[in-house]
Amino acid sequence: MLASVGIPYAFDHFDEQDADRPDGPPFICFLYPEEAALAADDGPYAAITTLVVELYTDIVDFALEARLEAALTAADLPCDKERAYIEKERMFQTTYTTEVLLTDE
Repeated sequence: MLASVGIPYAFDHFDEQDADRPDGPPFICFLYPEEAALAADDGPYAAITTLVVELYTDIVDFALEARLEAALTAADLPCDKERAYIEKERMFQTTYTTEVLLTDE
């Protein structure tokens, strides 16, 4: 899904030694910070997992946001969206938060 956006992405962060590490924005990091168990028939059934997709850019790039949002929509992932400016890094962070159901199937 994230590959369709056309910019570098990584789980949680890019490693310093990673040859594919971008020199700067734009890039995406995604993570699963929380998980809640879902039980059925007196046993564990699945995990409801929070998915956070973080888009980092030098400027607010509405066209890039639209591509990412289209990818999330195509994957049936409705998201809450927030934007913040990270002064120390001199970049914008646009965060998309949703929940996914992970099963063994």
